[in-house]
Amino acid sequence: MEERRLAMVAEQIEARGVSAPRVLEAMRRAERHLFVPDSQVPFAYDDRPLPIGHGQTISQPYIVALMTELIRPQPPFKVLEIGAGSGYQAAVLAELVEEVYTVEIIAPLAKWAEARLAAAGYENVMVKQADGYYGWEEHAPFDAVVVTAATPHIPPPLIEQLKDGGRMIIPVGSRFRVQQLVLVEKEKGELTTRNMLPVRFVPFTRGDDAGVR
Repeated sequence: MEERRLAMVAEQIEARGVSAPRVLEAMRRAERHLFVPDSQVPFAYDDRPLPIGHGQTISQPYIVALMTELIRPQPPFKVLEIGAGSGYQAAVLAELVEEVYTVEIIAPLAKWAEARLAAAGYENVMVKQADGYYGWEEHAPFDAVVVTAATPHIPPPLIEQLKDGGRMIIPVGSRFRVQQLVLVEKEKGELTTRNMLPVRFVPFTRGDDAGVR
């Protein structure tokens, strides 16, 4: 698996322009095959998203690396992730920052991600089952926010919980239209946004959709 993981980083990620040394090293260390269902393990290092159940996917490795690079993670950072999924993006972030707080609305996935992260030895990731639209207010502000599902607009609570000087990366758009990976920067209370590239993510699930109240 290690040989395949190293090839993944060299051929799928570094070759496409992700160049931050710490991010590349995190992608080499985080074991993607630990965060997919058993049936998907043979494909864990392929250049594509993979199904993880409940209509959700684990993102393509390149997209995970790119989103991670765009927030410019530093060792002291506290990062909020919305959409834990299988826990893989949180694992990559945990290799790079002090604390990761990840929110997953689908209860079985939240439990699964928490168990997989613990089994992989990540002690600096906290998992919460809740509607990610509202972030994780009691641990705010965050140095960066990573959102792994497409939303029609940027949720105001996530903007509020982003530290001044912080960065958010979020796919914006609907299931049936072109989505854009948007980089949000907050400086002196003002926001700037940049479209980075077109993407395709599963839609952002809200409380009623997942049976959460």
